[in-house]
Amino acid sequence: MADKFKLPRAAYPEEVGVSGAQIEKFFIDIEENDVNIHSFIILRHGKVAAECYRAPFSADKPHALYSVSKTFTSAAVGIAVGEGLIALDDKVKDFFPEYTQNLNDKKLDMLTVRHLLTMTSGKNPSLLDNKSKGHWIESYFAFPWKSAPGEEFKYVSENTFMLCAILCKVTGESVRDYLQPRLFEPLGIDYPTWETDENGVEAGGWGLYVTTEDIAKLMLCIHQNGVFNGKQVIPEDYVKDMTSFRATNPEDETEQESFVNYGYCVWRNEAINGYRADGMFSQFGIVFGNHDAIIAVNSGIPMEQDCLDLIFKHFPNAFIDEGENKSEESVPELKERLKNAALETPFEASVSPMAGFIEGKIIKFRKKIFLNLIGFPMSMLPLAITFMTTDRAGNIDDMSFAFEDGALYMSWREGDEANTVKAGMNGRYCYGNMTLGKVTYKVCCTAQWLSDERLFVSVRPIETIGKRMLDFSFNLNGKVVLTPSSDPSVKVIADYLAKNVQEVAKSKPVQAILRKIISYFPQIVEPKHYGKIK
Repeated sequence: MADKFKLPRAAYPEEVGVSGAQIEKFFIDIEENDVNIHSFIILRHGKVAAECYRAPFSADKPHALYSVSKTFTSAAVGIAVGEGLIALDDKVKDFFPEYTQNLNDKKLDMLTVRHLLTMTSGKNPSLLDNKSKGHWIESYFAFPWKSAPGEEFKYVSENTFMLCAILCKVTGESVRDYLQPRLFEPLGIDYPTWETDENGVEAGGWGLYVTTEDIAKLMLCIHQNGVFNGKQVIPEDYVKDMTSFRATNPEDETEQESFVNYGYCVWRNEAINGYRADGMFSQFGIVFGNHDAIIAVNSGIPMEQDCLDLIFKHFPNAFIDEGENKSEESVPELKERLKNAALETPFEASVSPMAGFIEGKIIKFRKKIFLNLIGFPMSMLPLAITFMTTDRAGNIDDMSFAFEDGALYMSWREGDEANTVKAGMNGRYCYGNMTLGKVTYKVCCTAQWLSDERLFVSVRPIETIGKRMLDFSFNLNGKVVLTPSSDPSVKVIADYLAKNVQEVAKSKPVQAILRKIISYFPQIVEPKHYGKIK
């Protein structure tokens, strides 16, 4: 385990030039508009001005980063370049002769490490590519070309996976092991979980789990030209190139400048003279270059621009002169307000005579054949979590319930993996672990009888952005109807996909058809499941 260096904390926000009143307004916006921000850290002049973790998230629990993982991968590339292990103009094919020696492909002959970093590889994989099947390196070379390398920008997460594959080749070890003494230990980051392909190569473009403070540490290191705690961690020349304009996104249809210019796995934000690490469902590490400030955010918000708009509504306006309008005088309740966000909301425990009827009995569910055909069998993990995983769980079966000491114990099987979780029936979380798809997740759970026949159970894998909700209806004939839902909802994810169909098809009529199909997505992937008590 790394030496857990913690960033220094300011006594109050104004000590480092951040308005406590503006932070409070930011927090009120989150709470009153039910914005699904899980945690945030505001850093200025190298000190934490304010931080907030909303229940059940906490400072010490890692969180899924999605594409913020790319920025960690880019840092790894920079360190390897500094050590002379690779060069940015190295040809990608030269690292993998076992896959490329018989390929006669002029575009492949042009492809370099730099193209992977800047999303100008020209490769055009499908957004629906199934990561649970196939050999990822071989698949990458088989993907069609959209353009020649260097000609145009196209955001392709698989480019960053290939960077990890190259790093594993040249170092002879995993990317995590390579980074442990070079990045993780100097920054005080515990050895993290990082999803891999079937050969143990880190996903690179997604799949990394670290804390919100760890994001802030990496961005601070980058902001300080690769220096952290007085040590040069990432080469200075690489960091300057990494955070500069290296490619432009001509297909951006959001008309937001924050999605136009790109560096080496960071987005440029010209309006704030800054840049950001950016992950799906609104994971951010944002550097405000003119203000020596950083904001790290973990969220579960599919529409990233909505989250960015909220952040930019309050920042950089919140950055002021040091010592101005001290919060101990103007906003005395700020620290308490932020601290209370981590508290649970208990409710009166519910009971039902049905509990005795179902206690200890096994419920068998009919397998949804179509969900298995499309590769998304219903799991205790929401779709937002399983979409990019290598080994998908699914097909909940053999479920049973036990009620003891005011808690529910729910057991079930998915494939060859069996789990039991404990759920508080008074609104208080019960914590435990579950293992699905060969990954162990920390979970917190609650349960409640909505009526004598309806039991509602919530299961949240804490490190992820998603929550699974299960609404069970029982009758005395032994029939069970399970209505699943999730947070973020599948409908919200479908809306996001509908807005991005241009990534799949250029034809306007085809896009219209795809949007119509996507509108049925929620009913398709989260249908009612029918079971029988045995």
